[in-house]
Amino acid sequence: MPKLDRYFNIAELRKAAQKNLPAPIFHYLDGGADDEWSLRRNTNAFDQWEIIPSALTGITKPTLNTRLFDRDIALPFFLSPTGMSRLFHHDKELAAARAAGKAATFYSLSSMGSSTIEEVASAVRGPKLFQIYVFRDRALTQSFLERCKSARYDAICLTVDTTVAGNRERDIRTGMTIPPSLALKSLLSFTTKWPWLLGLRHNRDFTLANLSKNIDPKNSGALNIFDYVNQQFDPSISWEDVTWLRDRWEGPLIIKGLLSAEDAKQAQRIGCTGVIVSNHGGRQLDSAAAPIDCISAMRDAVGDSMDLILDGGIRRGSHICKALALGASACSIGRPYLYGLAAGGEPGVNQAIEILASETRRCMQLAGFHSVAALQSSGAVRKAGRG
Repeated sequence: MPKLDRYFNIAELRKAAQKNLPAPIFHYLDGGADDEWSLRRNTNAFDQWEIIPSALTGITKPTLNTRLFDRDIALPFFLSPTGMSRLFHHDKELAAARAAGKAATFYSLSSMGSSTIEEVASAVRGPKLFQIYVFRDRALTQSFLERCKSARYDAICLTVDTTVAGNRERDIRTGMTIPPSLALKSLLSFTTKWPWLLGLRHNRDFTLANLSKNIDPKNSGALNIFDYVNQQFDPSISWEDVTWLRDRWEGPLIIKGLLSAEDAKQAQRIGCTGVIVSNHGGRQLDSAAAPIDCISAMRDAVGDSMDLILDGGIRRGSHICKALALGASACSIGRPYLYGLAAGGEPGVNQAIEILASETRRCMQLAGFHSVAALQSSGAVRKAGRG
């Protein structure tokens, strides 16, 4: 396998991840809902926007620093919450958390993660965020808040677009479970993926670390992710639940999974710090709008007093620049850093971050912008072909 610094873009890291992972696990990482239209659209929609550069600006070294959720960070993007990182590498969330800390940006831990709130808090030097759902058992949601307070998390992120599990047909076909089950049709895929198999020598624990005490002990076998979501997540979630959460958390509160300007405005009225503009990576409602097409109207609705994060489809630094110019405060990445994790653990995540940081810096320099703030106020992006 080539050294990690020989992977020059996110697409090459994706290919490396596919080589290392058993097919059911790669498809769990890579796939979306139904026909995967939204999954493809999230990235393809960036092609409909073009950058208008400012010439002769004398930019020598653009700075990527910005401020997000009341914290200074070194990059205009961070690592979004993703479930069960142990599936992709034996160092699981801790590898990604250390990489984010090294890059001085946010790491986000998912409720569905394979590392505990406390483990990640011990591993992260930089700012950290915990992603939460509204469970049918409100006491579980409350306990997460209390643990995050004790572990000194900087922010809480409430995901609202997963009232039921999306129809992820790739996972249904492969019989994807936690821990992975060696079904006959996928057995060959597991036995030929030596990097992944060798990881079992270091860590065989595939549990949902923060939820293991809440899983019915009678269900001691493999856990079907879809069944768990449908059993435990509250499908009746409403704005009253957001207010309930707001009253119990003193720090920044972010809502993840909004795409409409009116919803962003309502989140602002309730007192949320920010919105992650997201369709869950195309894994929930297929045909949902691409986040890049929603960000501008949402910024117009909330003004400058709320953080708006673009999440979904980012594969290039130019995508990050387009999002910033259209009104995003920053971006978050999921699959890109997981491809890096699967390709090479913590160094692979470092490489994914460095690829996007380098591309973003180069794009800003070529476009003539010395800072994130300058790009955000530039109006330098327009629909392609409208000149």
